[in-house]
Amino acid sequence: MADDQPKPPSGPDLRAGVKFDALTEGEPFSGHFDEEPVVLVRQGQDVFAIGAVCTHYSGPLAEGLVADGTIRCPWHHARFDLRTGEATGAPALNPVSCFNVVRDNDMVKLDGKKTPDFRVTCSPNPSSVAIVGAGAAGAACADLLRAKGYSGPITLAGDEEPGPVDRPNLSKDFLAGTAGEDWIPLRTREYYESIHVDLVTGDPATRIAPDEHRISLRSGRTIDYGALLLATGAEPRSLRIEGADLPHVYRLRTLADSKAIIAKAEGARSCAVIGSGFIGLEVAASLRNRGLAVSVISEDPVPLSRILGPELGKFVQDLHEQHGVRFFMEAKPSAIHADRVEIGDGKSVEADLVIVGVGVSPRTSLAEAAGIKVENGVIVDENLRTSTADVFAAGDIARFPEIVSGEPARIEHWVVAERHGQAVARSMLGIGGAYRETPFFWSQHYDVTIAYVGHAASWDTCEIKGDLDKHDACAIYRRNGKTLAVATIGRDLLSLRVEAAMERGDAAELDSILRKVD
Repeated sequence: MADDQPKPPSGPDLRAGVKFDALTEGEPFSGHFDEEPVVLVRQGQDVFAIGAVCTHYSGPLAEGLVADGTIRCPWHHARFDLRTGEATGAPALNPVSCFNVVRDNDMVKLDGKKTPDFRVTCSPNPSSVAIVGAGAAGAACADLLRAKGYSGPITLAGDEEPGPVDRPNLSKDFLAGTAGEDWIPLRTREYYESIHVDLVTGDPATRIAPDEHRISLRSGRTIDYGALLLATGAEPRSLRIEGADLPHVYRLRTLADSKAIIAKAEGARSCAVIGSGFIGLEVAASLRNRGLAVSVISEDPVPLSRILGPELGKFVQDLHEQHGVRFFMEAKPSAIHADRVEIGDGKSVEADLVIVGVGVSPRTSLAEAAGIKVENGVIVDENLRTSTADVFAAGDIARFPEIVSGEPARIEHWVVAERHGQAVARSMLGIGGAYRETPFFWSQHYDVTIAYVGHAASWDTCEIKGDLDKHDACAIYRRNGKTLAVATIGRDLLSLRVEAAMERGDAAELDSILRKVD
């Protein structure tokens, strides 16, 4: 995405205006105001006007979906309120511009920007907020608390420098060398100072005392809280084989990890990626972009088959092979040496750089030690509250009531974590409701992006429609006839429509959408 730039303004000059009848109900209409791209949306006799460029990765909102009072970005499903421009759904955190609309007989014109106020008046508010974990969920929670007008103390405490980062980029554009380090921070320390959030890095929490409403940091510092968010994320798993601790063996989770891999890659010729999940394969693509010979070693018969199914998984494997990646499937690494990885039967794979991507484990030890209920993650209710008063959990550690499958789930997706954080902020302020967001993630492999909405831990049928070879297809995952998830390639609008239908719980609409898909 690093090379994607917003398109120049198109359509009419909206100072001069456009005829009302030129606008189609519920369809984005492109124009511009003082060279800024703008989207008009007609709903009944009302017309709304907001900036046309998504504040996440500059996606084209005019190519997105209007649904439930929002416009949604086709690239990564960020959403914005049509009336105010507020970023109401991650991964966007910043609003887009909002414009005054004037009706002049049969013409629709813009006469300037609005200055919307997103703050709400709520009572009671927590006396203070502590957030343990400065990742996606924690950053999103702190941001929304301030955007909604919360003025109490907020402490955002994590163990990583420099603070919240755009973690997906660590295995994608930044690792590939197509995006600079300035892309990586989600927010800067100066930003947090400007909104009066105390950002603590390099000093992780070591103890939670719920009865005292207090957390302790490694340095000995203590922080009192009125409400607490646990967003400690997950830890990459390690291998227990000979050589797993050699200096050329890396895991990837933090900015420091990514920078260390880049530094090592500059002098390396070959890399072995152990594991064929999304992170491993994104690393493979990024290091191929840097010119390394890359091999993937996996115990699975087909990459990603447990998530995407064998047909779509094989498509991803073929795509990587077309870019020169070698695959050693159904192979178990037995030892790592300075220049190779042994995979049994006397075979080995050449590698002077090794990346281990064999999954992650939720960091739940703090919660367990505090007596908070944990079972394959921290158990939370529909408002993301834990079993302990005034304590919430979000992101990779949270096991929450997932609306699509109707079952408790713990989901390790970036956008899910950010939306969890936003939902917790609303719950803390008493303006939230049951969490009903549809899980979504995207994965980038060279020039192909896979978008996945819903949650299918298991399925009994996977129907492929379209043409995978032409990068124009979707996969529909069903169990007992119910659609649980849809993965798309080159069908962004379909992905958005599926997401919206799942959020509404409208199975009939969802089935109707998918019946019409070729």
